[in-house]
Amino acid sequence: MPVVALGYLGVRSDRLEDWSGFASRLLGMQIADQGGKQCSFRMDDRKQRLVVSDEPGETLAFLGFEVSTPADLDALAARLEAAAFVVNRGSRSLADRRFVNDLIVVHDPAGNRVELFHGAHVADTPFVPGRQISGFKTGALGMGHAVLQVPSVDLLLPFYRDVLGFGVSDYGFTPYPLYFFHLNSRHHSFAMVGTGRTGFHHFMVEFGSLDDVGQGYDLAGLEPDRIAYTLGRHTNDYMTSFYAHTPSGFFVENGWGGREIDPATWEPHETFDGPSFWGHERLYMEPEPRARLREMRLEAARRGVQAPPLVDCPWLWRALDKSGV
Repeated sequence: MPVVALGYLGVRSDRLEDWSGFASRLLGMQIADQGGKQCSFRMDDRKQRLVVSDEPGETLAFLGFEVSTPADLDALAARLEAAAFVVNRGSRSLADRRFVNDLIVVHDPAGNRVELFHGAHVADTPFVPGRQISGFKTGALGMGHAVLQVPSVDLLLPFYRDVLGFGVSDYGFTPYPLYFFHLNSRHHSFAMVGTGRTGFHHFMVEFGSLDDVGQGYDLAGLEPDRIAYTLGRHTNDYMTSFYAHTPSGFFVENGWGGREIDPATWEPHETFDGPSFWGHERLYMEPEPRARLREMRLEAARRGVQAPPLVDCPWLWRALDKSGV
């Protein structure tokens, strides 16, 4: 797979002050730059992971996917052009703003701007979180995952799966079409939800500790209508998380304990149990769709559907081994 991680993303918003407080005080990101018409945030040793630009519209501006080498970038550019996509080489000025060595820009069939880059720049100062957290799970796994609302999954599937080479982790069709894709051992770094609309659904950041998530949940609960999904656990990647409303209306998933897979041996499969084992009550939804998703969780519980016990979770044992526990 030439694309190895979700490296960064950008958001258009004229609510820079609100974003500054949300990203630093709730998510725990470090404000890297706050001046003029843009603010950017760090999650680790990278110079920036999230960029918010003061532009019209409250939505996704771009997704930045990382490749390993300049040759990989050139090969992807040729592959995209052979598939009749318009590819533009990023200017030196754009590369400097993204803090990368080089990049290309393309738009997916729904019009979403995708930037493919290599050579992300590392900061010369340590990461200092905006609140007391143990840190984010990034590194080779990238900054987390991003999920798009799309008019048709079938319209975008050839672009992400066949041209960019994203690996399908799993997919489902109830209560709506869902496709999840991996780029590394993180269960998914990208997903599409076939809602019939075009827009940004959410991005996910994974914390180093469950307590980081729980303390963030407490903070979010102090703000009226900040929590969009209550605390819960997903069926496919086993992530324990809650979702918060961003200043731009889409969501951020605050998670811990996500599943890791082996991309070399992973087999895509259809899922039937709905998005969550428990929790994740959609507080923002109208009663009927909210009740439908709740019933899917309750039905899974009646059938005894649960995540594997700890003995069957090699990702957890790897994490414990690395921590010396």
